[in-house]
Amino acid sequence: QVQLVESGGGLVEAGGSLRLSCAASGRTFSIYGWMGWFRQAPGKEREFVAAINWSGGTTYYADSEKGRFTISRDNAKNTMYLQMNSLKPEDTAVYYCAAARVFSEDRYSYNYWGQGTQVTVSS
Repeated sequence: QVQLVESGGGLVEAGGSLRLSCAASGRTFSIYGWMGWFRQAPGKEREFVAAINWSGGTTYYADSEKGRFTISRDNAKNTMYLQMNSLKPEDTAVYYCAAARVFSEDRYSYNYWGQGTQVTVSS
């Protein structure tokens, strides 16, 4: 089992920044080499935001987040981060972290999920 807990969400004005964290625990965490961030806005499907491999050397981003968001991880702390800059009202959503064995932008490829953290960007 893998447990994932997000934190760092909140209310921010457009143009502002937030850093989300995802703390992971569990005996089998190390076999899930890929971790990702997804988000879900009201009435919309859960969508891919970014993903990072175990070493942190390979990252992927959704096109709308490139240049604004940065994903990183600290394996010594079993924690993944999402630095979000230049936030826009359309970034408002619940943000989830997830773990998978292989890279995918498909939410169904991820085996474990956190409970989510709300990000609200005011205009």
